Amino acid sequence: MSGRITVLRLGHRPLRDKRITTHVCLVARAFGADEVVLTERDDALERNIRGVVKRFGGDFALRIDPRSHKRILADFPGMVAHLTMYGEPYAAAVPRLRDARDLLVVVGAEKVPGDLYDLADVNLAVGNQPHSEVAALAVLLHALRPEALSKPVQGELRIEPAARGKVVKPGAP
Repeated sequence: MSGRITVLRLGHRPLRDKRITTHVCLVARAFGADEVVLTERDDALERNIRGVVKRFGGDFALRIDPRSHKRILADFPGMVAHLTMYGEPYAAAVPRLRDARDLLVVVGAEKVPGDLYDLADVNLAVGNQPHSEVAALAVLLHALRPEALSKPVQGELRIEPAARGKVVKPGAP
């Protein structure tokens, strides 16, 4: 997919969802999304994700947009895909998603508003069993941008693959 991929984390509750939302952001960055949008400000989460981007590189952005989900979706210029276990199989929709100019992937935190199913261009299921939204996001993004995990990025640090132990080196100048 050549267009931009934005992930909208809908319903983030700073006290309850900080760990999962952090993982949504980390997966989005590592698997090739361009940005994550939160509708609630969470200063600690923002510092954490910006620190990861600074240390490990990439053009990833975290943005706060306090508008309603209806307004965000209505104003988005591309295709809107809602990740849910009640949708159509994601693999069948991947060719359509790849053709989108830009893609907004909606990942819910708490129970999503019922109107989201009608507002989205497509409702996607990565399996039809309860599981983590983080896993669903990773599977979808990997289908859209399989090269993202092996693409080198410039940061202060880089992790070097090793059969044993942790090898972290300074990033390329």
